Amino acid sequence: METIAIFGVLAFFVILTIALGVRIVPQGYKHVVQRFGKYHRTLNPGLNMIIPYIDTVAYRVTTKDIVLDVPSQDVITRDNVVIVANAVAYINVLNPERAVYGVENYAIAIQTLVQTSLRSIIGEMDMDDALSSRDQIKARLLAAISDDVSEWGVTVKTVEIQDINPSPTMQKAMEEQAAAERQRRATVTRANGEKEAAILEAEGRLEASRRDAEAKKVLADASREAISMVAESIQDRQLPVMFLLGERYVDAVKELAASTNAKTVLLPGDLQASLQSLFGTRK
Repeated sequence: METIAIFGVLAFFVILTIALGVRIVPQGYKHVVQRFGKYHRTLNPGLNMIIPYIDTVAYRVTTKDIVLDVPSQDVITRDNVVIVANAVAYINVLNPERAVYGVENYAIAIQTLVQTSLRSIIGEMDMDDALSSRDQIKARLLAAISDDVSEWGVTVKTVEIQDINPSPTMQKAMEEQAAAERQRRATVTRANGEKEAAILEAEGRLEASRRDAEAKKVLADASREAISMVAESIQDRQLPVMFLLGERYVDAVKELAASTNAKTVLLPGDLQASLQSLFGTRK
């Protein structure tokens, strides 16, 4: 019975030893092995053998591309405008031992490095340049962090700027400024239209006045010529003159008769002469 127990214990330790000595690393990962607490070697994907009880797998590191989401942060530009910016970094671990021994947590370290570098780059730019120069910011950011990240055995494949927008307060101020600018332009356009309309109206009145004056001058010249011709034709004879004046008088009477003004009282032009003939008196 004791023999069976001893044999069972030995079989258990043999199986445990083999299990501890055989390591299967899946594709896309690398294992960092320590011996007595010190870095020993790195296991590649596949079947690997280590010394049981002496070697231990301390870290399992992925060699696949890692997407690091850099949180949004408020950044003050050179012209003292607050904008909100965030980014995403694509990294790959090339040297697992340097990644685990060179920095406490390479993912957090890279996130922090991207944040500080992004804040520094945007802080040197005006708001308009920062909002319209994503490619320039991306290139400068990638160049700024590549050297530091390479010391940790990590390479940064690319960095993309996800969002870069003014802060909510600044957006509201910009919207109000844009609305005020549109209102100002509308007011200027309306004022210019009213000004042009007033100028055109004044020019129209001026032209009408000029034409009226020319018409009156033409009529006066025509009347003068007509009077001159009449004066030359009648000379010292009064009958034609009386005839012309009577004709004008008759036309005037017709116009007054056609008027709707009931207060108009029409008296003959020769009323005094008519009364004197009626009563047989003469002055």
